[in-house]
Amino acid sequence: MDELARADAARPMETMVPTVLKALRLDVRQGDAEVVSVWNSLLDPNLTAHAQPVNLWKGTLFVNVDSSVWLSEIIRYHRDEILERLQHSFGRERIRKISYRIG
Repeated sequence: MDELARADAARPMETMVPTVLKALRLDVRQGDAEVVSVWNSLLDPNLTAHAQPVNLWKGTLFVNVDSSVWLSEIIRYHRDEILERLQHSFGRERIRKISYRIG
C-alpha cells in the first residue's frame, strides 16, 4: 500500500491539477455562478428580488422563489420569456427547462 502512495506522490503536479479540479467540479460551479450573474442582468429587478437560481443540473435550472404569490406571477406571465432569454444566452442544451419552487 505504501508503494502505491509513493508512486502516486511521485506524479508531476501538472498531471494532478486537472484531476483535482475535475473532482472539485470547479467548472460546474463557475458555470452556475455565470447563470446567476446573467439571470440578474437579463431579468427585471423586481423579479430577481423574489426569484434566484440555485442550481443547474442536467439541463434543468432550479429557481427558488420567495412566495407563492411570486411563484404564480412568474409561472403565469414570465416563464416562457425567462426560458427564452436564458436559452438565448446559454444555449438550448445547457438550459432545457426551469423548475421553480418556493424556498
